[in-house]
Amino acid sequence: MNTIKTLTVTFFLLAANLAFARVTGLPDFTDLVDEAAPAVVNIRVTQYGERLRGDDAQVTPDFDGEIPEYFRRFFEGQNQPRDRQGAGSGFIIESGGYVVTNHHVIDGADQIIVRLADRREYVAELVGSDEQSDIALLKIEASDLPYLEFGEAVDLEQGEWVMAIGSPFNFDQTVTAGIVSATGRSYGGQQYVPFIQSDVAINRGNSGGPLLNMDGKVVGVNSWILTSGGGYIGLSFSIPSEVVRSTVTQLRETGTVRRGLLGVAVGEVTREVAEAMGLDRPTGALVNDVSEGSAAEKAGIKPGDIILSFDAKAVETWNDLPPLVGANPPGTRAEVVVSRYGEREEFDVVLDSLEPEEEEVLAASDEDGGSGNALGLAVEGLGEERRRQLEAPEGGVVVSSVDSDEAWRAGVRPGDIVLMINNQPVNGVEGFEEIVNGLQSGKAVALRVWREGATTFFAYTPSDDDLG
Repeated sequence: MNTIKTLTVTFFLLAANLAFARVTGLPDFTDLVDEAAPAVVNIRVTQYGERLRGDDAQVTPDFDGEIPEYFRRFFEGQNQPRDRQGAGSGFIIESGGYVVTNHHVIDGADQIIVRLADRREYVAELVGSDEQSDIALLKIEASDLPYLEFGEAVDLEQGEWVMAIGSPFNFDQTVTAGIVSATGRSYGGQQYVPFIQSDVAINRGNSGGPLLNMDGKVVGVNSWILTSGGGYIGLSFSIPSEVVRSTVTQLRETGTVRRGLLGVAVGEVTREVAEAMGLDRPTGALVNDVSEGSAAEKAGIKPGDIILSFDAKAVETWNDLPPLVGANPPGTRAEVVVSRYGEREEFDVVLDSLEPEEEEVLAASDEDGGSGNALGLAVEGLGEERRRQLEAPEGGVVVSSVDSDEAWRAGVRPGDIVLMINNQPVNGVEGFEEIVNGLQSGKAVALRVWREGATTFFAYTPSDDDLG
């Protein structure tokens, strides 16, 4: 009888566990690890130190007479070169020995060692590296190696299971798993990468390792974490496979990466900007400025336009635009759809080549005269001498003081040059006052402002007291 009860209880527990597994749908990663792990490598880098010479080599204190033995032993070798060591992860993408990792893992390295899962080690050649995408391509002299294939990061959905393999803190072949938290995340240091955010545990040394989907395909390269103390706190970011694949192709062919350039400076479309620009909701990328002679200018795009799509891909926020443009090589022809003060327009652009930006210097100057106005701003004229000193564009008035709380919170500051109000060019103080006197109460206003060599838009709703 007891045996029957025991069997009954055992059967019930097994059935309950099976039912729980079916309900939760928790995956088993063992087969995936067996297939993928052999292609994941550990990367160790060395940056050679420089031997100190001349006066810099004097690290031993001066003594009268013979140096005491304990001091001699302590300082012995202090002027020898000190090498710097680093480590990360990577993965093989071809059986012939091509390896992908992060740019920041190998940046500045004099020697790169790739250690395979079976403990074999190779000195790697750097084929090429790209800081903007944080991707580097290495080559080792080996053959018949296991390798990983790329999947489609664009197909990832929030809540989907993903897995990482790497060498956190030099613990090789460490496996962690989690879900996709979000896609298309932006990070200021790498504006051309729409990062995959996940809750997969990533730590120092995981950089450059693969993020895998449940089919064992690489959907991302683990790049960075958001942390308060240097360790994982639940926010990990990976470079999407589409970016990696494009970068690797160019690095392999030319050793460098070339990106298309539209030639616009863009900013956020806030609720106030959307209202002032005739949109029913905040969306797109607000064109603050258009570079002279750029692809955008040649196509007819103007400051104040709101870019809604690029090459048939929607631009929901301003952060979406740089990766879409940068994913295309120079010479690419694309259609750009904009909203121009509520009217939809389309432009054909041919992308330029991205070049390093040059810094512009702003010269200080003063101007007499001033005027108050209904926007809560005091403005004054801009003389030709001052305009030359500032290298400012034609037209506009200078903000001498900001008296409106709404204008100040929107970002307007003394010294700004107001060039346009609601798409109307500002020509001097009288022209400025004529425009603002015709503004409607309770309506948002968009100001195109020049500041320190760049233009941007500020939008806010003036208070009824300001408009009178």
